[in-house]
Amino acid sequence: MRHSNAEAAPALNVLAFGAQRHYVISSKRGFAMSTGPNRILDEFAKLMTDAAGAAQGVRREVETAFKGQAERILNSMDVVQREEFEAAREMAAKARDENSRLAARIEALEAKLAELAGEAAPAAAAKPRAKK
Repeated sequence: MRHSNAEAAPALNVLAFGAQRHYVISSKRGFAMSTGPNRILDEFAKLMTDAAGAAQGVRREVETAFKGQAERILNSMDVVQREEFEAAREMAAKARDENSRLAARIEALEAKLAELAGEAAPAAAAKPRAKK
């Protein structure tokens, strides 16, 4: 016996009664009526997935709006950004290191100058000064 495509795949008809949908599968043997508890769960899962997607979209929009408002407030208060603060802190640390290095060099030069001045003082005291 040969089957046509229409016989191989039974037709699916939807009947609506009030708020419920009933799915009817037609075949040669008759109609099989199914309320489709799995179909109801599938529809509910789809609804929840769509709701979760919409909630994520709203969350992203709220975050973007909040960040924009926070940036405007911080800019009006003349608050620096993190990158600028880190750069200034690094420059201050380098300046402190350079200052310490230069202070040590000055102390060494002053000590050397005092040593040279100490040697020159006894020699100058030994020489008589010429009168004017």
